[in-house]
Amino acid sequence: MYPFQDETLASETRINDLLERLTLEEKFLLMSGYRIWWTHPIKRLEIPRMGMSDGPNGISFHSSYRRNTQFPVTKCQAASWNRELLEQIGIAIADEVRAVKKHILLAPGINIDRTPLNGRTFEYFSEDPFLTQELTKPFVKGVQSRKIAACIKHYVANNQETNRRLVNAIIDERTLHEIYMHAFEDVVRNADPWSIMGCYNKVNGTYGCENEYNLQKTLFEKWGFTGFVMSDWWATHSSSTDLALKAGLTLEMPKMTVYKPDLLKRALDERQISEDRVNELLKKMIRVMVTTGVFDKESSKGSRNTPEHQKLAQKIAEEGIVLLKNDGILPLEKNKHLKIAILGRNAKKKMGKFLYGGSSAVVPPFEITPYNGIAQRSHIDIVKKPEEADFVLFCTGLNHGKYEDSEGFDRKQLELPKEEEELLLETQRKNPKTIVILINGSPIAMDKWLDKIPVVVEAWFPGMMGGKAIANVIFGDVNPSGKLPITFPKKIEDSPAHRNLETFPGEEDVKYEEGIYVGYRYFDKYQIEPLFPFGFGLSYTSFEITSCIIDQDFLHLEDIINVNVGIKNTGAVPGAEVVQVYATDIEASVDRPLKELVGFSKIYLEPDEKKTTHILIKVKDLAFYDRTIHNWKIEPGKFKLLIGTSSRSIRYEKIITIG
Repeated sequence: MYPFQDETLASETRINDLLERLTLEEKFLLMSGYRIWWTHPIKRLEIPRMGMSDGPNGISFHSSYRRNTQFPVTKCQAASWNRELLEQIGIAIADEVRAVKKHILLAPGINIDRTPLNGRTFEYFSEDPFLTQELTKPFVKGVQSRKIAACIKHYVANNQETNRRLVNAIIDERTLHEIYMHAFEDVVRNADPWSIMGCYNKVNGTYGCENEYNLQKTLFEKWGFTGFVMSDWWATHSSSTDLALKAGLTLEMPKMTVYKPDLLKRALDERQISEDRVNELLKKMIRVMVTTGVFDKESSKGSRNTPEHQKLAQKIAEEGIVLLKNDGILPLEKNKHLKIAILGRNAKKKMGKFLYGGSSAVVPPFEITPYNGIAQRSHIDIVKKPEEADFVLFCTGLNHGKYEDSEGFDRKQLELPKEEEELLLETQRKNPKTIVILINGSPIAMDKWLDKIPVVVEAWFPGMMGGKAIANVIFGDVNPSGKLPITFPKKIEDSPAHRNLETFPGEEDVKYEEGIYVGYRYFDKYQIEPLFPFGFGLSYTSFEITSCIIDQDFLHLEDIINVNVGIKNTGAVPGAEVVQVYATDIEASVDRPLKELVGFSKIYLEPDEKKTTHILIKVKDLAFYDRTIHNWKIEPGKFKLLIGTSSRSIRYEKIITIG
């Protein structure tokens, strides 16, 4: 046994021992992928391969060749606004990674939603950096608690699929740090992810995997990242060996291009880079190999497709469902005999298919569609014609086909497909009690039909247990508590990226002219009325924020603001509300958003129950990125805290002073 194989030795001892034993050629081999999902094995030293698996809503079939638990998509997870649930998801998916004998989970995706037309919107958390970081941290901690490495992606500004391998995102320094790097920075500093995936696109003229400013200068030196960087698949360029080494790329995936041994040897021979640099980068990856048990003979076997994981998938779907409109129809009576027509393009549609939607596709052992979930109810008669039904459940939305919610393609329009809108309107004319259930991963325009429809339920892509979760919400077994993690615009022209073709989709360049005004920040600044605002979601009960007390109104930079919010369930059924805290810099010397999310808490209450929730806000989270000092800055002065239940529903305002 070599010392690096000895589990009783300290990690650094094992890492250094292996590094000393590797020849230069073996080091080069370890720096590129092997058979798409692995690092190279080194037979001479009995070094096994380290394996990777997609993705954010379960282990993909194409990276495991197994059927696995299909959890709801990331957007649905985010709509739960539930940190504890995100940690449970991380633990469960990590157990499935272990069960397929892999070591790294290529997730979560934490890019910011710049445009609702991005084909991968369903894979990302939010348009808001704070919400993104607050949900990512527990997910990462949950994954890594099982000794599986989380790989947060795609660093950075991978905000569109159109021309994603070549497009150059032109972003000013403040916007880059304050919006697009913000969540990455906070997660690195506070959750210690063991790996990060570099993006395809250029940022300010340089590709993500060879971008020295983004990687070496910012990620490693400024933020103190201790993990390793891998490329997105085929995101490297053969002309940039020395640039990738200088930038800090350790692992090129899925095969040798920039890190071919002859190219690496030439870079060393020409003194473009030193062997010490190779060792420095490789040591970061070897540390992850040690931590995840690559060299250990005895390790956890993990678990997958368990009843517990399926139950968790259902709970996530239930908590992520957002009730957007309800004119007194829902919940339907549980025990009353009802005739129901179940129509729409997604009523019987199964989403769990091989590579369906891209790299996040999971093929589950079974999938409960909306039709199946409703039809299983014992008191329901399914009828085919809308006019024969007491209620119509019109299950529509998007799928993972080309130009819908899919990797590789951006959407062409915000609206539903024309024929689907026409069918919906025809159905509504035949039966006014038509309930729309949206199955999708990104916002949809509703201007042609919303006023005519009494109920709209946003169910996202709810995973393998989705049909059951939808049925539970429709019939009131579950009170919806989801909140939108992204603004729904009325029309695409209202969105910040859609000023002109240069701002989206661009050609060689895409200009981020909107700056820091992304999502609700943009809608607030330009006084644009959204279709549904960020943080919005209805319930079958009602809530009242009864009080708001802040412990102190004068604070210093290192202080924590304790916001104590009293909330009461004033309705007749149990439910959950998300209390949201936004901040406004009243005396800012620079242009700042009218409000920014800085805290939130999800509270469960029985009827007539009252609780006080304590929302802790770091004064540091009130900062802006100052490009004159190239860092975050908080100016002394007055700030306003806005307490409410969405970005457009503020109930209390409190003034504090930062000294």
